[in-house]
Amino acid sequence: MEKLIRINKRMADLGLCSRREADSLIGEGVVRVNGKKAVIGQSVSESDHITVGKNIHADKVYLAYYKGRKIITHSPEKGEVDIASRLRKDYGITGVYPIGRLDKDSEGLMILTNDGRLTAPLLDSDNGIEKEYEVTVDKQVSNGFLRKMESGVNIEGYLTKPAKTKHKSLKTFTLTLTEGKKHQIRRMCAALGYQVESLKRIRIAHIEIGGLKPNQYRKLNKEEVQKLLELIKVRA
Repeated sequence: MEKLIRINKRMADLGLCSRREADSLIGEGVVRVNGKKAVIGQSVSESDHITVGKNIHADKVYLAYYKGRKIITHSPEKGEVDIASRLRKDYGITGVYPIGRLDKDSEGLMILTNDGRLTAPLLDSDNGIEKEYEVTVDKQVSNGFLRKMESGVNIEGYLTKPAKTKHKSLKTFTLTLTEGKKHQIRRMCAALGYQVESLKRIRIAHIEIGGLKPNQYRKLNKEEVQKLLELIKVRA
C-alpha cells in the first residue's frame, strides 16, 4: 500500500509551490488530483497526478507585477490587503500567485504565474538567480559600507553570500543578491549601523520593473518567458 502524505507537502516536494501557496491555490479551486478538484488537507500518494490550472492544458500566464507598500504578498490578516485580492478586485485576474515574497514595507517587482514549475528553481539560492534592489538608508552611504555589503554581512550567525552594489546618490544604492533570507537587506544594513528608509526591487534575473507603477502589471513577452525557462532549466 502506498504511503499517503498531505497534498500541500506533496506539491512542495514536486517543486510546484510552497506549502502555504499550495493551500491558497487549492482554496482557489485550481488544483486537481487525477482530474478531480483537490481539497485542503487531503492525502495523496506519489502515484497521484497533481495539476495546477483549470485543466492540464490551461494556458500558462507570466506577469510582472509592482507590489506597492502595505500590500501583503501572502496570507493577509484581518484588515490587510494581499496581491491576489487586488488583482481580483482591480483586474478580475485569478489563478496566478506570486513567487517568493516582499515584506509589507517593501515594494517593487514580483513575478506572478500559474506555472508551479517556476517556484522552487527561482527561490533556490543555489541557482544564482539575481534580484536587484534600490535601497535608501538613513545616512550617507560610504564606500566601506558598500564593500562590506558586497563581501558578506554576518546577520545573527549567518554570513550572507557575495553581492553586487552600485552607489546612486548620497543615501541610495542598488544591491544585487542571489539569495533571499527573511528581511535580509534590512538586517544587513542594521548590522552595519544603517536603517533602511525605503526598499524597492527593480529586477529579477533579466526581468525589469521598467515603467510599472504600484499595482500595475504587464505580461512577460515571449522572449522574456523563454529566457526565464531556459535560465531555470524548465522546458517550455
